[in-house]
Amino acid sequence: QFQLEGARAVHVQQPTRRRHDDDGDGDARLPCPPHRRSSRRCYSGDRPALGGPADHFASWTPDTPCCDWFGVETPNVTGAIPDAIAGLTHLQGLILQNLPALSGPIPRAIAKLSGLSQLIVAYTAVSGPVPSFLGALTNLVALDLSFNSLTGAIPASLAALPNLSGINLSGNRLTGAIPPLLLSKAAGKVYDNLLLSDNHLSGTIPADFAAVNFQLIDLSGNALTGNASGLVGGANDVQWLDLSRNALSFNFSSVELPEHLYFMTISHNDIYGGIPAEVAKLTSLNFFNVSYNRLCGPVPTGGNMAWFDVYNYQHNECLCGPPLPTPCT
Repeated sequence: QFQLEGARAVHVQQPTRRRHDDDGDGDARLPCPPHRRSSRRCYSGDRPALGGPADHFASWTPDTPCCDWFGVETPNVTGAIPDAIAGLTHLQGLILQNLPALSGPIPRAIAKLSGLSQLIVAYTAVSGPVPSFLGALTNLVALDLSFNSLTGAIPASLAALPNLSGINLSGNRLTGAIPPLLLSKAAGKVYDNLLLSDNHLSGTIPADFAAVNFQLIDLSGNALTGNASGLVGGANDVQWLDLSRNALSFNFSSVELPEHLYFMTISHNDIYGGIPAEVAKLTSLNFFNVSYNRLCGPVPTGGNMAWFDVYNYQHNECLCGPPLPTPCT
């Protein structure tokens, strides 16, 4: 795994191995696995692919085992991601984050990293579209392109990724609809996250998301419309759900809330009906906000509901009962 993070170290990270303590002093170390001790495993093409001053890579030589290639400091990473990164043919993880001077588009060269399972380009000035060629990275498990300056639509080619377990495209300037088959191959599996917040996405939420057992969903800060009730209930055991600041409209009364729900905000939408009484039975619920909608009826009591105040229910059509000042009649 190759990582550049602000002024922190860059390192090649070996696969997870069991820690052991050779001398009993409590200083457990990760041993260099036998297949990494041979200099034949130190790929000479890695240095030019990474670029940077030559003295930063003094230990990166064919005569030095990979386990002895220590990190290098990269305080001033500027410019575009180099095409030479395609030379890192054995790369499984690429992390470029907290690099505000990293700019330009995501290069097509990344599509040549066929073994890549983790791609993170986050908190940079990288711009241009989310490339459709990322759909060729069939081993990709995690994709995080959050908080950049990406524009355009989410490419439908991402739906072809058979192993994708989470996607984070938050904090960009993406437009258009969420692809109808995005993460459709996730049906029947547990996926970590679907994070598309703070973009300019529009249209409805794909109905096939109801078949995906998400754990974390954040679609806040867009212009999404229609019915989002399919994201909860049934086999979907989502624990974190943020649909706030959209234009969603559906009957909240009929929503079946998942048992392990921990965080839920649907504020600043056009949601109507009442608050389901079962919300008071959710023992894991830590945050609940339904403000700025068109909800009516009594606020459920009991359980963890005592934790939530007027702020969580304000600016609705006709909610009543504590903690609101309006009594139910």
